[in-house]
Amino acid sequence: MTGAGQTPPPGWYPDPGGEAGMVRWWNGVAWSDVMMPSGPGVAVRSVPGAAAPRAAEPAPVPPLTAPDRSSGPSRAWTAAVAIVVVVAAVIGTVLALRSGDDTDRTATPPSTGADPAPPPAAGPTFPPGTVRIIDRAAGISYPYLGEGWSEFTLGWMLETTETTGQYFTTQDDTPDGGVFISQCTSGPVSPEYAGAGGDLQATVTRLATSVRGNYYPGPNEMEVLRDEARTVDGRAAHLYEFELSWDVEGYDATGERAALLLIDVGKPEPALLYVSIPNTHAELYGVINRVIDAVDVL
Repeated sequence: MTGAGQTPPPGWYPDPGGEAGMVRWWNGVAWSDVMMPSGPGVAVRSVPGAAAPRAAEPAPVPPLTAPDRSSGPSRAWTAAVAIVVVVAAVIGTVLALRSGDDTDRTATPPSTGADPAPPPAAGPTFPPGTVRIIDRAAGISYPYLGEGWSEFTLGWMLETTETTGQYFTTQDDTPDGGVFISQCTSGPVSPEYAGAGGDLQATVTRLATSVRGNYYPGPNEMEVLRDEARTVDGRAAHLYEFELSWDVEGYDATGERAALLLIDVGKPEPALLYVSIPNTHAELYGVINRVIDAVDVL
């Protein structure tokens, strides 16, 4: 059990900014950049005696406690002069702490209750109130994963004729001059990847080989986690999930977990859903099942 004053263990906790229904990952020291909705498969922790874990203040001035983080009423002071002096000191110190917070939004939960800034190099955001991504070209929809996930505007994948979805940057300036991302995208499969006779397993295996060669550092090793037939909204589908590992200088990640879900949506080309999470953000691996289990055919 966690005693008073101890650092809470890593896990999902209610968003420290107060966003209803949202959870954020606490790694034992600082908050993750990315939030996601709470729901099935997301184990949300609670901290005895506190609403959520928080990192230590950068330069605490004892015996001060920032008013906007206090859970109870202020103490009564016994002398009017003391009130004036203490209030002035509190205002000056809180303003100084807030000014300092602006320089490190990811290391310290925000003192004002506002959500932290999204990851660097984030793209356009979705319209307010978006809860699902609708890919009409592919003929499917799936959950929008929340703050920090931006609309996919990086062109399109070679494996699809159009690409829709969401992503966030996990590393800027990789050795090949690009960026490393986590993504959840979809699109109609490019005709050259389609298997003879509509064989979904053969097609998705070919697609997995393609993304492995096109988007990951090499050499790398692959472990297949799932290769199974499924149904999505009563439609035939096939899931191919794998984990890659590599040892290539210059990359923050040394591996990634990815899943490709291929769905026969009744169109000339099947729909491909592709979800990838590098091991620098392994706490988000649960996103894969969350998205796959919530796909709808339009």
